[in-house]
Amino acid sequence: MSTVAEKIAGFGVVPVVVLEDVKDAAPLAKALVEGGLPCAEVTFRTAAAEESIRIMATEYPDMFVGAGTVLTIEQVDRAVAAGAKFIVSPGFDPEIVDYCLEKEIPVFPGCITPSEVAQAVKRGLKVVKFFPAEQFGGVATIKAMAAPYVGLKFMPTGGVSAKNLESYLSCDKIIACGGSWMVKGDLVKAGKFDEIKNLTEEAVKLAASIRNK
Repeated sequence: MSTVAEKIAGFGVVPVVVLEDVKDAAPLAKALVEGGLPCAEVTFRTAAAEESIRIMATEYPDMFVGAGTVLTIEQVDRAVAAGAKFIVSPGFDPEIVDYCLEKEIPVFPGCITPSEVAQAVKRGLKVVKFFPAEQFGGVATIKAMAAPYVGLKFMPTGGVSAKNLESYLSCDKIIACGGSWMVKGDLVKAGKFDEIKNLTEEAVKLAASIRNK
């Protein structure tokens, strides 16, 4: 695994963040850092994403910030220029994957079929996203797909929560899970960063307890 993947594996959980307003970027980053999870996948679904990544990366340089829901090469460039340390795409887009590999940008494309996994393996990728996880069979599907692709690991996102985290992190084919339960949009909009910090602390403890069993 690359050092980026190893770092993500160390966290166990990657907060998947949707920010509608750049003013929330710094306090959210602070809540995650203080909650013991200095990591975030900021989705490019909003106009605030690029600047939010820049603010997080600048004000919290030790924080591991990546860009999610990246759909174009232009977004890759914008995200990296803003300070994103890794790129996540919801599906397997050969153009985006090849571009990131050429530029040596860590990329985790979404793969939900053996054909997509085969394309990832062919390009030398060691870790892929599995999205939307719950809707496509969760851990059972990951285990079945991982069987013929021995060296590949997965990062499931979509429907992962504190309730089912154990079933995912107990699987040795999974390096970490992406989740939004500790950074829900309504909590961010309401400015409830203390609650986000508490939920983050709980997520960190839960991930550690699962991994240490």
